[in-house]
Amino acid sequence: MKQFFGISQSGNLQEAVRGLSRPQFIMLLSNNDQFDAHVKELEKLYPQIPSIGCIGMSYDVRVVEKGVGVIAFYDGVSAAANVLEHVSTMPVKYIKRLETDLATLHGSARDTVCIDFCTGNDACVLTTIYSVLKRHGISLAGGTGDAGKVSANGKIYEDATAYALVKNLGGKVKTYKENIYRQMGDYRFIASKTDKANYIIGELNGRSARQVYQDILHVTEKEILTQTFKNPFGKINGNDTCIISIKEVRGNALACFRQVNDSDVLIMLELGDYKAIVRDTICKIRSDFPRISTVFSINCLFRYLLFTDNGYMQNYLKEMSVLEHHAGLVGYGEHYNNQFVNQSMTCVVFE
Repeated sequence: MKQFFGISQSGNLQEAVRGLSRPQFIMLLSNNDQFDAHVKELEKLYPQIPSIGCIGMSYDVRVVEKGVGVIAFYDGVSAAANVLEHVSTMPVKYIKRLETDLATLHGSARDTVCIDFCTGNDACVLTTIYSVLKRHGISLAGGTGDAGKVSANGKIYEDATAYALVKNLGGKVKTYKENIYRQMGDYRFIASKTDKANYIIGELNGRSARQVYQDILHVTEKEILTQTFKNPFGKINGNDTCIISIKEVRGNALACFRQVNDSDVLIMLELGDYKAIVRDTICKIRSDFPRISTVFSINCLFRYLLFTDNGYMQNYLKEMSVLEHHAGLVGYGEHYNNQFVNQSMTCVVFE
């Protein structure tokens, strides 16, 4: 298989797709002002080609912040794109669509992956989707777009997740997740007075969550929202750690980007040697895949801001480019199989 990546910093879709012919699957990464028009225009240019889209920044060795990026797979790909609607209330209502697409595609754990773009309620959505994928051993990588909109096959949806099943006809596929954080000290917190609907942590070990965070890290209330780039919370999940970013301060509570429940056990995380971790990820992928056709990744917005603030973003993209045809999305939350995580990178690699 092969990958096409085209951009227009001004948002000219015709410019972004210049040279793209006979695609077999397309991802549209657009901006809020032009998203609706881009979805319709893309469908006119490539009718009946499976496609999904969302609002967000894209990149290869460059970053497209406000224009449009198009990632397409061709020459050895079979794909099906669809949508699960009403994800805030009942995504399982539409799960038959995914089951039908899987049966039609005849994908396997070795050669097929699911890529999804979501508008919200990610944890519930992933539990629903993965209940089907797991039976077939198929992995998932995806993320959350901006502004509560996604697209599938030329139509725009709100309160939905757009997904694509992509089968590599010429080799294997594999998903990865990268965590650049490690545990800080031996802090253990029991969450309480949580608001699951609004992702709020009221107290940690019986004290104000805001005050606990400030006391440990010696930061002012105004500094909390930038300090989370270096010190998010973590939730241990077996041998894995799910990163939980702070979204805003709500009085004495903290609102997060990921749901926390009463009695959840949290830890404090700190930034590791992210440059070394990135190099390790690249080495791991190159060891697993002597031949790489393409890599599609989702980087968290907070990682993008952290790397940019530290003057590393451009070098990061340059380092990732050794993986051949690397392109991706800057998301607002990352998906890895049935996990909804923050401040991470997830990716899918195609042989």
